[in-house]
Amino acid sequence: MGQYDTQEVCLNGHQTTDSYYSSPEFRKKFCDRCGAPTIHACPNCGKDIKGDYFVEGVFDFSSTPVPDVCENCGKDFPWTEKKRKIEKSSKDDKSDPTFLLQIICERFHLVAKQLRQRHADRPTLDIADEYDVQDLLHALLTIYFDDIRPEEWNQSHAGKSTRVDFLLKEERIVIEVKKTRATLNAKQLGDELIIDIAHYRNNPDCEILYCFVYDPEGYIRNPIGFENDLSKKEEEFRVLVLVVPKGH
Repeated sequence: MGQYDTQEVCLNGHQTTDSYYSSPEFRKKFCDRCGAPTIHACPNCGKDIKGDYFVEGVFDFSSTPVPDVCENCGKDFPWTEKKRKIEKSSKDDKSDPTFLLQIICERFHLVAKQLRQRHADRPTLDIADEYDVQDLLHALLTIYFDDIRPEEWNQSHAGKSTRVDFLLKEERIVIEVKKTRATLNAKQLGDELIIDIAHYRNNPDCEILYCFVYDPEGYIRNPIGFENDLSKKEEEFRVLVLVVPKGH
């Protein structure tokens, strides 16, 4: 008779290993596909997520499916709840646009990596700078949004005016795009965003400022702290900051 090992899965539903105990070298704190944190037990009841079924002397190369529901307590796993919310939001005209934005931005790195894997090494879009991030993000935004206005002029602040990367006119959301680089550390980037926030606070079209920071090389050492320090919610103005990917 054999026994079950445990599998490790990220919060977006990507399996990192189905042999958590027998092959600990494959464990990861963060997903190498999307950067999301991983778990190996149900957040509700603490029961291990059932992984590979191992029988001594028998080699089985089949993959273990990622479950949707904990078989011990019957509760949805985090990725299941998220999938259902995505499906509902994509069909609901009254859905939260910031949730749809979050889904697009969280999967941006996956899309960027997939674009490099073209048939017969055909030319593709390689994300080298901020303009490349803007081009790909613009294409992805069209999945859920209709009126996307790139490079709108922002109102003057302290004698200076700036250009908005994207304005979602109907949703009254401004999207500011940043890409980290070796010459732009977390403090400098934070200072840039503080200035941007001051500009956008006076923009009548902006109720929500969504700052998307693409950090593929992991220059921001504490991405969650960076997000928390800059995100804020005021009575008529909200700032949301998202760093992707995390987990370097």
